[in-house]
Amino acid sequence: MYIYTLYLQIPVWLYTQVSSGKDESEEKILAHINPLTIPFPKDRIGSVLISPQATEDKDWRDKAKAWVAGTGVTNQGRVRSDNIAPRECDGLLFRSQPEIYLYKALKSLGVSFAPLPVFIKGGESYRRIEPDFVVIKDGIVMVIEVDGDTVHQETPEEAHNRTTMLVYEGAHVERIKASECGTPEKADISAKRLLQIVTKLKSSR
Repeated sequence: MYIYTLYLQIPVWLYTQVSSGKDESEEKILAHINPLTIPFPKDRIGSVLISPQATEDKDWRDKAKAWVAGTGVTNQGRVRSDNIAPRECDGLLFRSQPEIYLYKALKSLGVSFAPLPVFIKGGESYRRIEPDFVVIKDGIVMVIEVDGDTVHQETPEEAHNRTTMLVYEGAHVERIKASECGTPEKADISAKRLLQIVTKLKSSR
């Protein structure tokens, strides 16, 4: 009889979320797949092992240096220990160059905003989240999420679920692609469009 081990590699960000219940998940997967080996009496799956998947990250050197040096001891940009923001501009932390371009564009427009702020919801359903930007203008709170670059590993559905705690409190969420602020010029256009949305939201109240 041949006994096999099934290795299931998943992204690091997902592994950190399931690691606390990893043993239970492995047992459940094993229980579901073993019936598949019934037609093969000499083959059996003896165990399932879930492990993090090694992926290429072009910013790994910057992230390693930031982690070792403890760059900018702050809560900003550090909620997700598996994806610490490695880039810095004006003493603030960012995860990608498009975020920095958008930061500069919003700054030039004179609007009040926070990059990578940490929000905590206490109580039994304790949560900590870190939206890319939060803009406050004319009584409107807008959460801006930058999607689609190599450092944002969430699906749109996962990102939506993550920001619901702010949506339920009345915040408006806008998602833009990293390519829409991939240059200073594109970031300026995106920033102005986002503020136009704020104006429309204000007028509709």
